[in-house]
Amino acid sequence: MKALKLQEYIDQIIENNLLIKTVIDQNSNVTENKILHLTYDSREVMESSLFICKGANFKEDYLNQAVLRGALAYVSEVEYDVDIPLILVKDIRGTMALLSSLFFDFPEKELTLVGVTGTKGKTTTTNFIRFILDDYLTANKKKKSAYFSSVENYDGVTRAPSRMTTPEAIVLKQNFRTAVDSGVEFFEMEVSSQALKYDRTKGLDFEIGIFLNISEDHLSPSEHSDMDDYLNSKLLLFKQSNTVCLNLDTDYFSRVEQAAQQAKKIVTFSQHNKEADIFGYNIQKEDNYITFDVRTPKYTEKMTLGIAGLFNVENALAAIAAMYTLDIPVEYIKSGLLKARAKGRMELYTSKDANLVGIVDYAHNRLSFEVLFNSLKKEYPNHRLITVFGCPGGKAYNRRKEMGEVAGRIADMTYITADDPANESVREISEQVAKAIQAEKGVYEIVEDREQAIRKAMSQVDGPTVVAVVGKGAEINQRVGEGYVEYEGDAFHVIKNLEVYNRHHL
Repeated sequence: MKALKLQEYIDQIIENNLLIKTVIDQNSNVTENKILHLTYDSREVMESSLFICKGANFKEDYLNQAVLRGALAYVSEVEYDVDIPLILVKDIRGTMALLSSLFFDFPEKELTLVGVTGTKGKTTTTNFIRFILDDYLTANKKKKSAYFSSVENYDGVTRAPSRMTTPEAIVLKQNFRTAVDSGVEFFEMEVSSQALKYDRTKGLDFEIGIFLNISEDHLSPSEHSDMDDYLNSKLLLFKQSNTVCLNLDTDYFSRVEQAAQQAKKIVTFSQHNKEADIFGYNIQKEDNYITFDVRTPKYTEKMTLGIAGLFNVENALAAIAAMYTLDIPVEYIKSGLLKARAKGRMELYTSKDANLVGIVDYAHNRLSFEVLFNSLKKEYPNHRLITVFGCPGGKAYNRRKEMGEVAGRIADMTYITADDPANESVREISEQVAKAIQAEKGVYEIVEDREQAIRKAMSQVDGPTVVAVVGKGAEINQRVGEGYVEYEGDAFHVIKNLEVYNRHHL
């Protein structure tokens, strides 16, 4: 990767019709200087950095800090009164995507990219793909795939907890470059609606784009203004995908199918429509496994999932469709699906007497609640269903009513608790959820402390019981105020309370 001159960045911005103007001292030869660092974070600026002013919350103080730290020039949609060159552009996010590719020498062109979008199931589907590909690659003595997920990222060298479902463009390309340099060929990633809407993935060519499902979610002033904005953002994946793997069972199917025509090829999957290219049927629960038959144009096979949840068949079919498109042999599809696990997704813990089942899952919207709770009722027909969940503060306000309605209608008992309250009161959020549960004549209790809520739920065992602790998945912090407070995690507390149960029921 060679360092390019500032003028070469300006030339690319001009070529892509993004430039408004430059403000550069004509007596200076600054445009001949090489850019050694590219960033939008003023804390990361060093000598010879090109600084990008982006984001609705950007402050001029950040730019001043970047100047003091040695920024060579800045890129912005707004002109500020600072004494370094300005590159004024029409679209800061589109420009950032372009410049990050240029800075890291277009590493995305050297990777086979698989993108997964949907309201629910992105993480599990991405993990299914990862485990399948890694079995195939290992057998062929090749480097394992890299990935971005809501839980963890891996760039071929380093594994790190994820802070964002789909990172900003600069972080994406930096990780792509590390992956390419370390010998990675395949890179699978979750692609959020926010990433598509705000051009984090602009310019990427996905070999495969997977569309799982869509339902109302992320509707707030800080996310998507309405359902049209949310859906249209998701559909942007199609014009960047060579092949689209499309779920025939999704809501809004006619609009999704129409948008999918932008791709060169469409491969469909379904549990209900036998006309699908990839059709799953004969779905059964066997102990803690899920089995199903799959029919493709090339083979019919029985598959076994190593994680619980009948709804995960949809995610498995999506992964099979992608692997079918890539011509991955079925033996690796079978072995990968059996091995696959995803932290915080359908983690299952059972007491020694099998009377108490603890489930930890990331379900956090209406669709995922309905699918999860209906699945648990079907998988554990003689069990009482208790759930523990909360709603985040400052965003996705519609979830409070929708998740409350689902819990009130399906669960036998709900404990409403904290889940990233941010700057809102846990009590006020919980009372809004409670109102929706009451409307469905459901039973609930507000226990603001999440640890105490889990303890209380798992102590209320009178006969076979499933306790589903949902919403946070593998997260080990709570967003409180403007910062984060450490939290041991839902799985930690479920296991801890199962041990208490086991001691008392020997």
